[in-house]
Amino acid sequence: MDEIFSKNYPLVISNVRIDGHATDIFVDDTGVIAATGRDVRKQYAREAEFIIDGDRAIALPGLVNTHTHAAMTLLRGYADDMFLQDWLSQKIWPLEAHLTGDDVYWGAKLACLEMIKTGTTAFNDMYFFMEDTARAVGEMGISSTLSYGFIDFGDPQKREAECRATERLVSHIRSLNNPRIRAAAGPHAPYTVSKEGLRWCAEFAHEQKIGIHIHVSETEKEVNDSVAQHGKRPVAVLDECGILTPRTVAAHCCWLDEDECSLFAQRGVHASHNPISNMKLATHRAMPYPQLKAAGVNVTLGTDGCSSNNNLDMFEEMKAAALLQKFFWNDPTLLPAQEALHMATAAGAKALGFGNGTLAAGEPADLILVTAGTACNVPMHNATSNLVYSCSGSAVETVLCNGRVLMLEREVPGEQEILAGAQRAASGLVKRAGDAG
Repeated sequence: MDEIFSKNYPLVISNVRIDGHATDIFVDDTGVIAATGRDVRKQYAREAEFIIDGDRAIALPGLVNTHTHAAMTLLRGYADDMFLQDWLSQKIWPLEAHLTGDDVYWGAKLACLEMIKTGTTAFNDMYFFMEDTARAVGEMGISSTLSYGFIDFGDPQKREAECRATERLVSHIRSLNNPRIRAAAGPHAPYTVSKEGLRWCAEFAHEQKIGIHIHVSETEKEVNDSVAQHGKRPVAVLDECGILTPRTVAAHCCWLDEDECSLFAQRGVHASHNPISNMKLATHRAMPYPQLKAAGVNVTLGTDGCSSNNNLDMFEEMKAAALLQKFFWNDPTLLPAQEALHMATAAGAKALGFGNGTLAAGEPADLILVTAGTACNVPMHNATSNLVYSCSGSAVETVLCNGRVLMLEREVPGEQEILAGAQRAASGLVKRAGDAG
């Protein structure tokens, strides 16, 4: 059966449930869902190279993680329970200064493995040595939008180097000619990138017809500092520089006000809610989901990096998002389970442009099977409630991305080699940083 992992095959996934209805799914060898329905197995059995018995599993669109720093898996557990600026300046940035491309490759492979094991089929990533992340993504079979973390701190010489690094990454990703791997511009944040740098990123993204990935108003300090420095809030600065577009994914967004939520809607910006990271780092305010929803903004979900989460499990993120919104805004009706699931699937797919995030004929076969025969799914009064409030990613048993089987019955090829390689890379990184210190 190992052959099933080697390439795209026409296959039938039988005996699954979509929206509570028993059905079969036929995936053709181009990676597209060709048909769904009760008679699909009979109709397509002869065309299928493999038949996967779903055993009454819940079939879902693959989950989409709209904000990650994938290779930060190597920093998982390295520094916890600290104030944000201390955490960054004393622990994270000094360690990152010793990163190599090989470190990022193994960290990204570990991230892809973890995402596959927990049902994520696409992610939006910003980091360094991104050519090495692209290599890892290409090997793992997952989909991603990759951006180089552009930081200039107002230094013209540094800005020039960041522009060239961004151009190189986009050129490299185009040369791969892999439809699963896309490029974006990655201005880190309005407090780390000058207005000149922001304008360059906006213009470059427009010229290249690529996305933009940026951190926005994660903390109150960012907002206050922006008002003090520019006389306006961060979102106004970004709008002035052309960053707010229908191709933009804005991460965190904890400290948006009502007018900024409306402006996001007018500009078509996608917001990425990262509840676990924001709670852990105590950003002191939940993303204003009620206002964003009322304005019509496409709100998605992201985990952030493993140094601040500390995992990439989007099932946990769905539950945390729903609970945080209810708790912070004191309204138990906010962000019901169905909306949380939509954020993690269709909303994320829309933001990154990887299909519509639905299990319909003609859509990319980005799909996952969640086992029904596990404690978190018994009883099944309401499947969506179980998925959001009861299950973790460990309930995912099978994963397809673009029609290719990446995990079958919890097996991912090469898992032990990836775990060993990532452990070696993390140990070597910490040792180099310690020796240098």
